[in-house]
Amino acid sequence: MADDQIAAGDQLAAGGEISADSPVAADVRALLARHLEFTTATSPPEDMHALDADRLLDPAVTLFSFRSDGELLGVGALKRLDGQHAELKSMHTVAAARGRGIGRAMVEHLIGVACERGYRRVSLETGSMAEFAPARAPYASSGSSPCAPFGDYRPSHNSTFMTMALDPPST
Repeated sequence: MADDQIAAGDQLAAGGEISADSPVAADVRALLARHLEFTTATSPPEDMHALDADRLLDPAVTLFSFRSDGELLGVGALKRLDGQHAELKSMHTVAAARGRGIGRAMVEHLIGVACERGYRRVSLETGSMAEFAPARAPYASSGSSPCAPFGDYRPSHNSTFMTMALDPPST
C-alpha cells in the first residue's frame, strides 16, 4: 500500500473519516492559515515552528484530514525525521468541533501510520503556554512523555517536547 493510502478511509466513532489529504486543497489551506494565525499570536517568532501549506508539501510529510460528511474538521501531519523517528505536526481542529475527540482520533491515527511505516519513535514540539494546554492533552493521554529537544529544535521555555516509543511492527 502506498504511504499516502495507509489507513485511508478509517471510519471513526465520532462520525468522521481520516484520510490523506492535500495541504493545497482550498479548505485545508484555510484551516492551516487559522492554525498559523493561532501559533503566530501565541508564540514568539523564534519559537514558532508550525508548517505552512507549502512546507507541508515536503515529501517527508504526509498530511491527513478529518472530515465528517465532507466537512473539514481537523488536520494533522506526520513528518519523517529519519528511518526510525517521525514527528507529529500541524495538528488543528476547527473551533466549533473541539471537545469531540477529533484531536485524540488524529493523534491515534498518526501513531498508527507511524507504526505501519516502521518508525520506532514519534515526537512532537508544541507550545508550553496555557493556550496550548488543550493541544498537549491528547499527546499525554496517548502515552507521550516529556523529552529533550530533538531534531533541529533548541531548548526553549516556550516549547514543550514530548516523545513516545513505538512497538516494532509484528512480522
